[in-house]
Amino acid sequence: MVLDPGSDPGSDARARLARLTEERVDHRFKGLPPDAEGLTVGELAAQRRNLFTGGFTTPVLALSAERLEHNLRLMETYAARHGLAFAPHGKTSMAPQLFHRQVEHGAWGITLAVPHQVRVARSFGIRRVFLANELVDAAALRWIAAELDADPDFRFVCYVDSVRGVELMDAALAGASRPVDVVVELAAGEGARTGVRTEAECAAVADAVADARGLRLVGVAGYEGEVPQADSERVRAWLRRLVALAVDFDKAGRFAGLDEIVVSAGGSAWFDAVADVFDGIPDLSVPVLKLLRSGAYVSHDDGHYRKLTPFNRVPEEGALEPAFRLWTQVVSRPSADQAFTNAGKRDAAYDLDLPFAQVVRRDGAERPADGIAVTGLSDQHAWLRTTGEADLEVGDWVGLGLSHPCTSFDKWVLIPVAEADGTVVDYIRTFF
Repeated sequence: MVLDPGSDPGSDARARLARLTEERVDHRFKGLPPDAEGLTVGELAAQRRNLFTGGFTTPVLALSAERLEHNLRLMETYAARHGLAFAPHGKTSMAPQLFHRQVEHGAWGITLAVPHQVRVARSFGIRRVFLANELVDAAALRWIAAELDADPDFRFVCYVDSVRGVELMDAALAGASRPVDVVVELAAGEGARTGVRTEAECAAVADAVADARGLRLVGVAGYEGEVPQADSERVRAWLRRLVALAVDFDKAGRFAGLDEIVVSAGGSAWFDAVADVFDGIPDLSVPVLKLLRSGAYVSHDDGHYRKLTPFNRVPEEGALEPAFRLWTQVVSRPSADQAFTNAGKRDAAYDLDLPFAQVVRRDGAERPADGIAVTGLSDQHAWLRTTGEADLEVGDWVGLGLSHPCTSFDKWVLIPVAEADGTVVDYIRTFF
């Protein structure tokens, strides 16, 4: 996004977000009321329709307004309490409206994974981006260089994890007026995902950065979620390695001339360990930006992250709340122990856990989904197993909890945000 140097970038971002409300409701947006066809998203939001009586069709995914706000506030408070800067991973939602709400709730910036995601963030005025990947695509690097040249307030940091990668990056950035800031990614161990495997290799990558005209070394980073057979001690041991690498680099003068040193880690399963170990980072030659990148918190979930969240280990710090519910409708009840609803793989996350039957609605009344379990998904059907206690009929609405936020957001282009009584107060636009 190239901004007019004389413009207010915040105003520009607000204008772009406002234009999302000008989109017309049509066939692109599943689950929305058919009689809303032709309205703008803003006009539909202003009507404050009820999710259950306002013409929405099943399946429809909804975010809880109250739980979304709770999660945003909780992580803002947590990061501040532990002296952490926060760059939540935007790949979770790919929703610029949520990016800006995260920034409003204290986020330093947004973490992303691939160039397309950076383009989305920049198109909506995000000023600080941490790319948790080595970027060797020449076209994308030239675009990043142009963004940096055009906007002196744009801060971009990305991984480097090989000498070859550094060489490719430097070649693509020839002629750029601002260097690209990079952090050496320390791998979480042998057999882990990306990253440099040993400290000696990290030094070699750092040497290559020092020789590159288009790059500037600003810190170290990694992802503790890839530690093999991760447990509290293994994760903390790796985090201590990461801190020691930053200390060694600083002693060697590799960060000379910087205003701050970036040390970054933190997925959604071990951020308590990150907070503990980062609290022990010694004084370095300049202040340290302790950057946490957890992203799944924004919606949380009813399975994988509900079990793994660090708040289970530190309940005194608070608790995240699952904000998603997928509403689907019983379309077949072929036997006493089986039923089918009209949501499947195209609608629900299923890569980590199957959806969880939580509530049943009939004639405006809601009750627990006792005796109902999701046993499988077809493309457009959920397979339900029912026991004798299940009171379930064709036409009932079944509210499903979901697991893995990243693969829940990416199936829905426009997501209603509903208050506890079903009043829809907003719509979240995603860009996958």
